[in-house]
Amino acid sequence: MFNITKQTINFHGKEITLETGKLARQADGAVMVTFGKTQVLCTVCYKKDKNSTCDFLPLTVVYQEKYYANGKIPGGFLKRESKPSDREVLLSRLIDRSIRPIFDENFNNEIQVICTVMSYDDTSATDIPALVGAMAALKISGAPVNETIAGVRVGLKNGEFYINNTPNTPENEQLDVFVAGTQNSILMVESEIKELPEQQVIKSIEYSLNAVSELTNFIEKFASLIQKERFSVSRQKNTETYEKIKSFIIDDIKSAFAIKAKQERTSALANASDKLKAEFIKTETTEEEKIAIMESFHKIEKEFVRGRILNEKVRIDGRKLDEIRQIEIELNPLTLTHGSALFTRGETQALAVLTLGSSTDEQMLDSIASFSKDDFMLHYNFPGFSVGEVSRMAGPGRREIGHGNLARKAIVNILPEKKSFPYTKRVVSEILESNGSSSMATVCATSLALMAGGVPTKGAVSGIAMGLVKEGNNYAVLSDIMGDEDHLGDMDFKVAGTKKGLTALQMDIKILGITVDILREAIKQAEGGRLFILEKMNAIISDPSKTVAETAPKIKSFPIKKDKIRAVIGQGGSVIKDICATSGATVEISDDGIVSIFSNSQTAIDKAYEMIGRHAFDVETGSIHKGKVVKIIEHGAIVEFFYGKTGMVHISELCDSRVGAVSDVVTEGNSVYVKVLHDDGSRIKLSMKTVDQETGQDIAHLLTQR
Repeated sequence: MFNITKQTINFHGKEITLETGKLARQADGAVMVTFGKTQVLCTVCYKKDKNSTCDFLPLTVVYQEKYYANGKIPGGFLKRESKPSDREVLLSRLIDRSIRPIFDENFNNEIQVICTVMSYDDTSATDIPALVGAMAALKISGAPVNETIAGVRVGLKNGEFYINNTPNTPENEQLDVFVAGTQNSILMVESEIKELPEQQVIKSIEYSLNAVSELTNFIEKFASLIQKERFSVSRQKNTETYEKIKSFIIDDIKSAFAIKAKQERTSALANASDKLKAEFIKTETTEEEKIAIMESFHKIEKEFVRGRILNEKVRIDGRKLDEIRQIEIELNPLTLTHGSALFTRGETQALAVLTLGSSTDEQMLDSIASFSKDDFMLHYNFPGFSVGEVSRMAGPGRREIGHGNLARKAIVNILPEKKSFPYTKRVVSEILESNGSSSMATVCATSLALMAGGVPTKGAVSGIAMGLVKEGNNYAVLSDIMGDEDHLGDMDFKVAGTKKGLTALQMDIKILGITVDILREAIKQAEGGRLFILEKMNAIISDPSKTVAETAPKIKSFPIKKDKIRAVIGQGGSVIKDICATSGATVEISDDGIVSIFSNSQTAIDKAYEMIGRHAFDVETGSIHKGKVVKIIEHGAIVEFFYGKTGMVHISELCDSRVGAVSDVVTEGNSVYVKVLHDDGSRIKLSMKTVDQETGQDIAHLLTQR
């Protein structure tokens, strides 16, 4: 019944098996990838339309995790998988960005790639088998792909690079880089880095290439066992018509690209497009001819811009290839937020807003791998008005999630440890204007907002987007690219880091790979731009604010003995609930005895601290405290001190001279200094005569000094 094809290799300590012919047989291509004991089913389906009227590649990639893969039932009210998690969105984007450049340029048919995690073993990464399976399914589907690609993750441990086949990167490691490529070129890079120098990051990418080559060879051998005819997508190109269109419209395109302002330039190009349509598109013009005319327009536009960059070293806005646009920075433009920063670079503007909260505000992350919490969130919003458009207002799309995650990777490793700064931190980046690299503007604005809000970061982080225009062996690397340079160029390469080194790097390209030498040149040029932007940022704020904003919740954090945790919490949480209700503060206690009190009111914090002290702190024999006389009795005075504890000062301990009546020395309400003589757990004995009542110093200590 089944015609199964199967192949296995050992890949850096993990077995990878590709199998087809048993599952999802009606898909154009279906491959089950087994990686360790993790299994990912990858399928490909596409339309076989020979006359597609689409003018772009409508590729959809879906990576999805099924909870049954790890023997779990989804948490929450809905007990089925529904909205994709951020992780699923990010891995869908990673696969999409890796495979998109390899399709035939004439293939514009709808195509869908689905990667489903069906079994998960906790010890094997899912991104590697998902990309390998997607590529293998494409190869056996007959889809017109021009290259075989694969991806690997590289880690750095004890100064040595290694291929990381596990799902997580240990906290003490300095590097997590995912590289996708062909036999001899790089297509996509995604990374999180802990302030490493540029050269070390380049070495990690070089290290990955042999492993990538191993996997591409494996996929090609597997695909060679499946004979399927390649889908034909050849198109007839009318050179004569193209030349007519070019001579008619080239002057309008040149005039449009002489305009530096984005909106005016866009309007001029739209007018040129309308002029072209009026001249060449008639009632009898077929749909295919209309597409060819507009494709010619975009080709002429692309050739003109790229030609000027390559041959004349002239960019759209007149900048040099490595020149950064004008930068303006404003701290705390918003009045009542916990911290904010407005970062404007040319026609790109990001407003980052910081909110500080307690651990109850942490993000809960539920996945097939684990349940965890995150005390740092970075959310990126890109409304239509930022590019002068009308758009539907909805939840975040894949682009918003991807850009926010990239900025988060750039920032997360310069944040303080939770022990020293126990706040939960949320930054929202509102893109108010966009013309290139709003994600890197988000990195800069976020770093500034954190510092302005009093978060003790390890240093400022800046980001820059690099571009590439390449024709044969002739190429130009561009710093701080604009939107049109991204759209008409060959690479979008984003680099972020501190003065010490890189913290994040992401590269996407539209051509079939670049060499390490080009990558090295781009990173070197990016370093100059990054440091230039850092100088601009440091000129505004070079060190984090010493205090959080008045509007931010205050926090008091201190340790208690572990055997006192139960007493502070109380049976069924009765004590801690009473403390919170009475004081108005929020109190949290960690398993290791760290108590954190949160409130906007210092009075509430002080009250909660006092109430906690009654249960958590013991008085020490010989210690001196200030207290208040709360009751007079025949043989002494009852004094309240040290977080509401009470003890008795016997009449003989009131003063050195003989005392006839207690009321001769003290009355109720008096403030007095007392020394703890003895605490047997039920009664505390105190002394006043051994303490100087004016200074609170031990009299015995004073006598010793004399």
